[in-house]
Amino acid sequence: MKVLDLKQNNGLIIEVIVRIKTYKMKKIIFVLFVIPFLGFSQTVKGNFSPAEDFSYAFLYQATPQGANYVNRGKLDSLGNFKIPIDSTVTPGIYKIVYAIPPEENNFDFIYDGKETVAFNFNYEKGVDFTESEENKLWNSYLKSMDMVNQTISNYYSKETIDKKGFNSIFKVLKDTQLAYEESANGKLVSAFITANRPYIPIEYEDISTYSKNLKKQYLSQIDFSNYLLQSSSFLVDRVTAYVFNIVENPSDATYKKHVDDIAAAISNDDLIIKTSLLEIVWQRFVTLENHDLANYVTEKHLLDLANATNNKVLAETITSYKNTSIGTKAPDFDILLENKKTSLHQLEGAENYLVIFWSSGCGHCLTELPKVKDMVANNPNLKVVAYALEKDNKKWSEEIKNYPNFTHVIGLGKWDNPIVKTYGVAATPMYFLLSTSKIIMAKPYDYEDLEVVLKSL
Repeated sequence: MKVLDLKQNNGLIIEVIVRIKTYKMKKIIFVLFVIPFLGFSQTVKGNFSPAEDFSYAFLYQATPQGANYVNRGKLDSLGNFKIPIDSTVTPGIYKIVYAIPPEENNFDFIYDGKETVAFNFNYEKGVDFTESEENKLWNSYLKSMDMVNQTISNYYSKETIDKKGFNSIFKVLKDTQLAYEESANGKLVSAFITANRPYIPIEYEDISTYSKNLKKQYLSQIDFSNYLLQSSSFLVDRVTAYVFNIVENPSDATYKKHVDDIAAAISNDDLIIKTSLLEIVWQRFVTLENHDLANYVTEKHLLDLANATNNKVLAETITSYKNTSIGTKAPDFDILLENKKTSLHQLEGAENYLVIFWSSGCGHCLTELPKVKDMVANNPNLKVVAYALEKDNKKWSEEIKNYPNFTHVIGLGKWDNPIVKTYGVAATPMYFLLSTSKIIMAKPYDYEDLEVVLKSL
């Protein structure tokens, strides 16, 4: 996604999002199936450079839910490939995957069912379509809008009040948009050009007013129910740009406002896409390790949406993340200590507690637990609570004899044990470092991370 900076002498930078690159996309799930090819009429063909960096081009048909495999083309020594298109392949949004991981190495394009699609691609320049009026028109539109927006950026950077120049620039912007909308009439690309319709002031506005109005209209032209937009990267790129990029150095309060704006912009008639887009925003905050904002998305919007769409996996995922976010109190569980029933929250006598989810049948666990035992042996202020996920207690009862100083808990049912969902345990071993009051201080990813965390105590 390309961003232009509009600058004033006081250093204010207003980020104006001017286009969405066609070779970025949302995280997708790839479902493989093979379509029989009979009566080939069109092709998807291209050239990848440098040729030695690529081997295959995989063609997928995109849907709002994911992407379905169609076919693949092997690259020759010059980086060329060709995939024949059967008449049963319907018009819509398609994706070319060129490397692993597929979620990061792909671009999407429009196929109208009539045209051959051809392009050149490399990592630096991205994709350039050489055949297909639909895609060439979209690329031409993006380049034209880039040029106009660069002119707008230059105008504001001069900090002069030239109303004649202002009107001239925005007349060009209006004429450019209208010309492309007319050219796209009757084509699939029309949905994208219309959704990307820019804000055009009717009279002179200073940079502050223009920026506010630009932001205000940023989502207003988008039809979130449009199937083509849902299948492409457009909605994801536009939504994430609005939340994360449209204001320089946003505060948590600004982020929350942006999240709420996104939720308000998408009708409840489109609950599936609304849930999907807000999940992507939630995941972005998780990646940024902004627990407060991720949990805000959950509490204010996403959990209700997950329940409304009967998305149980999402509901469990975001709930367990919220329950185990750093700074929250760890979920309680029962402990049988010296034949007396107690709980995690009732444990006393240590400055820190290390909760380890493990299993006696887990090879990694049996490798790491002895190392943990040695590492904590000389730290009397740290107690280890080892919660084992087991089918039965036979192997577990023998294995725990090797760790007499650990507090042991057995969770029968293994992965079906309720504590798995509560703590979001996806693999073993899994570590949680707690304070004396059982507040989660750290969630080391592996033993190496755990070693670093414990050495800092």
